[in-house]
Amino acid sequence: MKRLQKKTRNILAFALAAVLLVSAAGCGKSADTNAATETETAAGSETSVNVVGEGSRQFGFTVVEKEGKETEFEVHTDKETVGEALLELDLIAGEDGEYGLYVTTVNGITVDFDTDGVYWAFYINDEYAQSGVDATPIEEGANYSFRVE
Repeated sequence: MKRLQKKTRNILAFALAAVLLVSAAGCGKSADTNAATETETAAGSETSVNVVGEGSRQFGFTVVEKEGKETEFEVHTDKETVGEALLELDLIAGEDGEYGLYVTTVNGITVDFDTDGVYWAFYINDEYAQSGVDATPIEEGANYSFRVE
């Protein structure tokens, strides 16, 4: 009986040591494992916000894909226009046309109206933009978005 109790104590001590070792290993990790991403909690759900760029100006940028998937960015820049900032960070690409930059690629996703029947629509604070992205001055705290429509 004493032998069984001793064996049980040894097993428990070993298990406790293993748990402490695993916990200690987890504490050694940096709290910020990815400097470009931070997690915010809103209304009980978690949304990943990708922090990109450097500079004194800041704005929100959301990409809404054809299937409805949203990707959010917090953009930091010293550029004057939204288009300049997003081009510099390779978040958008397109072709210069008679009305300014015609955006064909957003966050690595290319759509072609002639092929797909959809295009990237530019929004400012959830309202369809009345200016092109390359002509839109950055407004501190504003949220800009491109949505496939």
